[in-house]
Amino acid sequence: MDTPAITTLRSTLATALYNPTVWSVFSFPPATPQPNSVIVAWDDPMITSNNNSHQIISPTAHYKITVVVPLLDNLGNLTVIESFIMQAYKLLVDAGLTFNAPAISAPQQLSLPSGDLLMCDIPLQILTEWN
Repeated sequence: MDTPAITTLRSTLATALYNPTVWSVFSFPPATPQPNSVIVAWDDPMITSNNNSHQIISPTAHYKITVVVPLLDNLGNLTVIESFIMQAYKLLVDAGLTFNAPAISAPQQLSLPSGDLLMCDIPLQILTEWN
């Protein structure tokens, strides 16, 4: 795959993570996280240049892929979130993206009026181009 441009990378990631029979994909942070969803959002820092000349070396874009599943009793659903993480990682690899995912966060609980969720983040560092 060609190096995706910064301006199209978020939608490229969302398309790569498309898995409609398993989860919904959001290419932006939704107002309220939904169970069985994957969210593509910028991480901090958003972009780092790898030297002081943007024309020579590609910048690195930093994204956070958040995986969300319903929380069951006693932190149940850990096997589902583990499965979602592996599926998301495989879909990104299959898309031909050159990325680094240095560490995946431990699942965390999020309590909402609509119900409790289990979430974890997959940080991505992706070489991109200035466009």
